[in-house]
Amino acid sequence: MRFRGLFVFPIVLSLFSLPSSADVLKVVIDDTIQAATAERVERAIDRASEQKYEAVLLEVDTPGGLMDSMENIMQKIIASPVPVIIYVTPSGSRAASAGFFILESADVAAMAPGTHTGAAHPVGAFGGEIKGPMADKVLNDASAMLRSISSKRGRNIETAEAAVRQSKSFTETEALSQKLIDYVASDEQDLFRQISSKPIKRFDGKIVSLNLVGQKEAVLEPTLKERILSFLMEPDIAFILLAIGALALYTEFNHPGAVWPGTVGMVFILLAIFALHLLPIRFFAVVLIFASFVLFALEAKFATHGVMATGGIATLVLGALLLVDGPIPEMRVQLWTALAVSIPLGMITVFLMTIALKARRNKVVTGIEGLIGEIGTAQTVLAPSGKVFIHGEIWDATASREVGVGQDVVVEKVDGLRLQVTPATSESGSPEKTTA
Repeated sequence: MRFRGLFVFPIVLSLFSLPSSADVLKVVIDDTIQAATAERVERAIDRASEQKYEAVLLEVDTPGGLMDSMENIMQKIIASPVPVIIYVTPSGSRAASAGFFILESADVAAMAPGTHTGAAHPVGAFGGEIKGPMADKVLNDASAMLRSISSKRGRNIETAEAAVRQSKSFTETEALSQKLIDYVASDEQDLFRQISSKPIKRFDGKIVSLNLVGQKEAVLEPTLKERILSFLMEPDIAFILLAIGALALYTEFNHPGAVWPGTVGMVFILLAIFALHLLPIRFFAVVLIFASFVLFALEAKFATHGVMATGGIATLVLGALLLVDGPIPEMRVQLWTALAVSIPLGMITVFLMTIALKARRNKVVTGIEGLIGEIGTAQTVLAPSGKVFIHGEIWDATASREVGVGQDVVVEKVDGLRLQVTPATSESGSPEKTTA
């Protein structure tokens, strides 16, 4: 019985390695183009190659995304041993900016009615033009890459380049008539019927035919890792993690030993750093965020009636808006997120700092140091040493001058386990209770 598992395990393992019964591996891309997207496309093409699929179908609806991730996807599509079909669907969808480059790199490019593509001009901060000496370099590099791909795919080079240099957009009918795409199809089966009618020229010049009508599809779902990565790379989420982490760490510094604020803060900060490492960030924005906490501390210390706190909130909002240098609005921290996080965070931070500073300024009222300034009663004659009764305990004490039995004394200093006291009599001769 024990040895039977040795024969069962290889059989089960071999079942997983058999070619898939489906012929088309489908991947749905309905978000921005970023690292998680590139990883999923790469995984799909690798699986399609290993399990002998006829084709990979990418259903796309994207506003664009990061150039690095876009280039990784294009390189994988171009090198794919399996034909890659890109289909912009459903109606109302788009393949804009980076999505246009990916669409043009496909073996078969298709769009559904009511979709559009293009607007692939490289952009800078807040969607504006790239300024300075880098502008021409970035634009020329993007244009050259698109010309190279379009010529290999047999598509309209001049019109494709216009989408980059002039930021032109095209409806599905315009894209088809100007030879930017190969087909306009109402659904997948309509697309497969059109594809089967003529052969496909691959990037290496090889001619293949695909007959996918009525064939089975397998949908490649994102893995847990890809879902987490996609979630963390949302700029709003990355900024929220950074803000909560900073607040939790500050709470730990002011309450040493609480443990959980420090743990939460460290985890959130590390997650934020991981996400921001994969995003195009501005280090000046990080400086602004740290400067905002300095202003919060100054407000708590000098009580400027909200002037420093307001400046800190404004600096934090500005730092959030500038934090991610995304090429499209969907890949930047939104204004409402920046305000919703910065205002409460600023108020809470100032409040906590104010409490901490007040606590440090207050007189110590516990332990040995708390005895200073307290009133006690001489149990013996202090000439100059003797015993005093204070806080329910009898202490050794030394007086600055002779004190009689029963006379009140004030603690001036604590020297180890001996108190330094002075008589606590007022000018009228009655006991005088003093306070620090």
